[in-house]
Amino acid sequence: MKNIHGNFGPVIYFHVPYNNFEGGINMDFAPLWISIKTATVATIITFFFGIIISYWMSNFKGKSKGIIDGLFTLPLILPPTVVGFFLLLMCGKNGPVGKLLELFNTSLIFSWTATVLAAIVVSFPMMYRTTRSAFEQIDINILSAARTLGLSEFKIFYKIAIPLAMPGIIGGLVLSFARAIGEFGATLMLAGNIPGRTQTMPLAIFFAAEGGDMQKAMLWVAIIVTLSLVLILILNYWSEIQLKLMGRRTK
Repeated sequence: MKNIHGNFGPVIYFHVPYNNFEGGINMDFAPLWISIKTATVATIITFFFGIIISYWMSNFKGKSKGIIDGLFTLPLILPPTVVGFFLLLMCGKNGPVGKLLELFNTSLIFSWTATVLAAIVVSFPMMYRTTRSAFEQIDINILSAARTLGLSEFKIFYKIAIPLAMPGIIGGLVLSFARAIGEFGATLMLAGNIPGRTQTMPLAIFFAAEGGDMQKAMLWVAIIVTLSLVLILILNYWSEIQLKLMGRRTK
């Protein structure tokens, strides 16, 4: 094992022996830390924006509701490379965001911030759709009663709507984190594959396999599968707890 300083602090290399393979592997675990940090920051941002926008959409009655909802959901349907292409057009040097950032002598593409932006865009629909469904399942009579009692819309939002929709909110939170940590196409298009800077676990798997290093690719696959299973178990456990609580309330 040896330590080398990178953009995210010490980069740890392990010599991982395999009984079924000759020799071992020099593993750089920076993609793991970058993936977790990226997914965490993206999920926090998605969490707040997802709750606010989904609650607003659940109460919005305008004619353009279908179009707005389609735009929020579009990254869930489009291939990630298409999402990354649109982000590249927006944030590149000739794009509106890129030109604005150029005034401050900064650039977004091929940076860790770009990995976060890509993760936010592709994971947002998971949070939005799940949370919006939870808000729409709230009995409208409860919210109407709160209004007749003089509660402001803000108090109704955080004192009544959020607690009632909490199971769906937590479900959306876990799903959006899982989607962010597995993002590949949009990240590659916008942030590139820079080891120690923008290389996440999915990118590490792809380029290890492309380079013929199947042992390293298999190890990364094992790590990301294990992490995904843990997230699914957390979601299932939370769902079981909520079902038990709902069962007690109805008795």
